[in-house]
Formats: sequence, structure tokens, C-alpha cells
Amino acid sequence: MGSDRLHRGKGRRVAVKSVAKAVAQAVAGSATQAVAGRGTASAGSCRVARPRADALRNRERIVSAAREMFVEFGPDVPLDDVARRAGVGNATLYRNFPDRAALTHEVVLAVTSRTTLRAEEAVAAESDPFAALSRFVHAAADERIGALCPMISGVFDKDHPDLLAERDRLEEAVAGLVSRAQSAGRLRTDIAVGDVLVALSQLTRPLPGIACQGIDRFTHRHLQLFLDGLETPARSELPGSAATLEDLRRP
Repeated sequence: MGSDRLHRGKGRRVAVKSVAKAVAQAVAGSATQAVAGRGTASAGSCRVARPRADALRNRERIVSAAREMFVEFGPDVPLDDVARRAGVGNATLYRNFPDRAALTHEVVLAVTSRTTLRAEEAVAAESDPFAALSRFVHAAADERIGALCPMISGVFDKDHPDLLAERDRLEEAVAGLVSRAQSAGRLRTDIAVGDVLVALSQLTRPLPGIACQGIDRFTHRHLQLFLDGLETPARSELPGSAATLEDLRRP
């Protein structure tokens, strides 16, 4: 009988130890999962949040509105008016662009890049060099290239590496269009790249502040007159000398 009690006591102690061990393992497992969960959450919190689609759309609307208003009224147009045309609040504009210089930088960068793309597309689409030049001139007008006028003003850093790189790309692309058209005997030889860029800027940008209604409908008509004057044979002798890129960069 004493032996039975001894065996039963040992059995109970073994059972208690087994239960205690199982509980300890369960607690340890839960703790491990909790730590892992915190690690995952911590890693997730360190990820850089991507801009929301509506935030990107607002930024694009601001740049587009500024591009139009820089052409119409010059780079000193009130930023409140830009926000109003973009359909966003002032806070949204300043959250994206803390000052006029930042907005001007983005507009010039966007217009330059898009205009270069139009030049590359013209070369790919037209086998005739003069047709490619003509296609580019009209496409550049639609990109509101007149908004690049701030490049010659002092409202922002004209020598920013991003802007210089995009400017060089545009100038190289337009120089290629002009050179190919002249080599083919289709473009008069007494003009240079600067003449094309200056004419584009002047013909696509009304005088700031005059608020001419519907003036855009004449742009492509006058550009075609300009292009007709570029074709060979030349019908007149141009006064002065051809405008080079170096001429445009001189203060």
C-alpha cells in the first residue's frame, strides 16, 4: 500500500511538471510571435510612404497651371492665382513648392524635358528633315515653350545641374534638326539654332498682362508663316547675323 502511494505521488509530480512545461512553452511561443510582430511593424514603419495618386495629380495640376500663367503673365504672376487656376488650395501649392523659385525650377525643368521629347519624336516620325523641323516647331508651341523665358531672368538658379543637363539635351536635339535640314538643302543657311528658339519663344508668348482673348488660335498660323520663311530658296537677305546658342547665353 505504501508502494502504491509512492507511485501515485511520483505520477502526480510528473504530470504537474509536464503541464508546467507545456505552459512555459506556450508562453514562450506567444512572446516570440509578439516580438516578431513588433519587428514586422517596426520594419513596416521604416518604409518610405509613396506619394498618393491624388497628391501627384495635384502637383501636376500646379505645374501645368504655372506653365500657362508664366506664358500669359510672366514668372512674377501671384502664386495664389496659380493655385486658383490649378483648382487647389494655397496650402497644397506651398506644401509642394515652398517658394516661387522652387515652382519656377519645376516648370522650366518640365517644359524643357517635354520639348526635347517632342524634338526626338519629330525626328522619328518624319523622314524629310524640314518636315521634322516643322513638326517640332508646332509641337513645341503646344508645350508652351514660352514658359522658358524665366531661364534668362534672375528669379531662380539657372545654373542648377538638373536644368543645365536638360537645357543641353534640348539644344542638342534642336541643333540636330537644324543641321539635318540645312545639310539636305531644305533650310536656309543664314540662320542658326538660336533663331529658331527665339522665334518660338516670341511667337508663342503674348505680351505679359495684355490679356488678349483667344490669341492662342493664331499661334500655329503665324508659326507656319515663320517656317515658310525658313525654307530655301531664301527670298530675302536677313539683317544682322544668325543667333547662336552662345548669343542667347550672354547677359
